[in-house]
Amino acid sequence: MALSNEVGIDLGTANVLIYIQGKGIVLNEPSVVALNKDTGEILAVGEEARQMLGRTPANIIAVRPLKDGVISDYDITERMLKYFIRKTCGSGRFFKPRIMVCVPSGVTEVEKRAVSEAATMAGGKEVYLMEEPIAAAIGAGLDIMRPDGTMVIDIGGGTTDIAVISLGGIVTSASVKVAGDRFDEAIIKYMRKVHKIFIGERTAEQLKFSIGTAFPREESVSMECRGRDMVSGLPVSVEVTSEEMYDALDEPLTTICEAVHAVLEKTPPEIAADISSSGIMLTGGGALLWGMDKRIQDRTKIPVMVAEEPKNCVAVGTGKALSHMGSYSSHKMSNRQDF
Repeated sequence: MALSNEVGIDLGTANVLIYIQGKGIVLNEPSVVALNKDTGEILAVGEEARQMLGRTPANIIAVRPLKDGVISDYDITERMLKYFIRKTCGSGRFFKPRIMVCVPSGVTEVEKRAVSEAATMAGGKEVYLMEEPIAAAIGAGLDIMRPDGTMVIDIGGGTTDIAVISLGGIVTSASVKVAGDRFDEAIIKYMRKVHKIFIGERTAEQLKFSIGTAFPREESVSMECRGRDMVSGLPVSVEVTSEEMYDALDEPLTTICEAVHAVLEKTPPEIAADISSSGIMLTGGGALLWGMDKRIQDRTKIPVMVAEEPKNCVAVGTGKALSHMGSYSSHKMSNRQDF
């Protein structure tokens, strides 16, 4: 593996993406680690570990070390990052890359420090932090240095980051802990309440990707869903429709739309006028939910565009920002090496 000294990392609740200058996205794997409970030994990381979710024997646990966009298990996060960095950048005693990591716009100083220290311990020579909406905007191809205001909504796995950006900085923003994981939880809850069956995270995710709906569809689609009957305890199969998914996802989607509305209310009039003409940019994996752009557009009455390859925007933005650090002033990113 060729060594590279500039690495952009989207350290997400659901997935970790790594961008290397000149190569693009070189890694996109789930933020999951499989551990032996008795010895603490890591058995699998990423996609291999995700396959074990809900299917492990008693002595093996598959864990997600990040929750709601922040580190919930520092030690496992550090080990996971070290594995991914070595896998993509190569390793060597004297090789340490410069790393730019994204954090949600609402994180505390303590949470920022945890991310920075984990990246440093994983092998970073210099570690910089950048707010996700800024990185998402850069990755989506927006010119954030213009005086005209732009609005970005980044719907990830753990958080939805909403920001209005002008002259390279965030004018107003909000970060809500409602995103892809909450969509899955809402589907699990709905299946339990309406169909009286238990389903796991992976099944909920399949329903979300296949027939998940944020806005009413003209033509209904359906999918067979397998789970465990709450009464008999036996495996059972039911047909689920996109209308049901619309009902199941209504609550978390309404929360996101309300947060977008609240940010627009706090936006200065001149910038609000810019946004109404230029539109809103939607990034992150949640942007791929069917009708998400239509739902936000219906709520705000402002045109909404989905970025090209929305899942990759944050990682691409971090890599680009690291390569053009002179273009971005200090308030947009911070070097956390001095802790």
